[in-house]
Amino acid sequence: MKAVVLKDWGDAENFSVQEVAKPAIRPSEVLVQVKAFGVNPADFKTRSGTAPYAKSYGHPIILGWDMAGVVVEVGAEVTGFKSGDAVYGMVNFPEPGQAYAEYVAASAAHLALKPAELSFEEAAAAPLAVLTAWQSLTEHGHLQAGEKVLIQAASGGVGHLGVQLAKALGAYVIGTASGKNEEFVRSLGADEFIDYTKANVEDVVSDADLVFDTAGADTIFASAKALKPNGRLISIAYGAMDKVLAVRPDIRAERILVHTSGDDLKTIGQFIAEGKLKIEVSQVLPADQIAEAHQQLESRRTTGKIVLTF
Repeated sequence: MKAVVLKDWGDAENFSVQEVAKPAIRPSEVLVQVKAFGVNPADFKTRSGTAPYAKSYGHPIILGWDMAGVVVEVGAEVTGFKSGDAVYGMVNFPEPGQAYAEYVAASAAHLALKPAELSFEEAAAAPLAVLTAWQSLTEHGHLQAGEKVLIQAASGGVGHLGVQLAKALGAYVIGTASGKNEEFVRSLGADEFIDYTKANVEDVVSDADLVFDTAGADTIFASAKALKPNGRLISIAYGAMDKVLAVRPDIRAERILVHTSGDDLKTIGQFIAEGKLKIEVSQVLPADQIAEAHQQLESRRTTGKIVLTF
């Protein structure tokens, strides 16, 4: 099979498309013919060697976690899937998922049936980002209907899903992005929009029940200041929460790392079926343009998700 192989930590030029052996599956796994795979900021952080979990990896290595495809082989212990099923999932995160390939061996517990409403490209764009948004808002943020939630970087891969999920859960949603993305963010259901290039978020919002910060360390203190007393701050950026709490000791602040869950994807699939959640795919690129995909992600100016196919 063909796969995108990384020869060493560093720049995206360390990727190359190579012929490698098709993976064998364990009894609890299925073999999926990959129709499309997605990329995320976690991918370029891993490629560069800066992600904490990456240090245990060896080279050469096949990266990637998000994928969608068709089951072609089923392990002896698997009962939930059969050959021919269209599936999607985040495979084996944060261990090497090896999804940048034409075939991937995936634990059945990491997969869900692909919603009929999604193309393979849309489904491949979803898992890591949508699981991050869902787990941040519900499992960690404990978002309740009627609460006010601020979502930083609301037009991005995770943020645009967070806006929709928060609305589906009954929240009042404020989204931040640059002005050129205002129409897009409002189309997702945001009740208010803040152009961060023209206003300081903390000057506009000071009574949020929950802030979901997907933007990075540069925004974390502004996010904390936007909360009401006893508010909750959930961040997916690497940063020192102890410093945040020194500024706002009256809030709860937590940085989370997404975990793989086929069950969560099944739950989220209901929102997709009901038309409450759409996946924005900004580009579909051929696999040999993986370096371009990573470079665009690193610019932190992408809208929606980038997907690749062989």
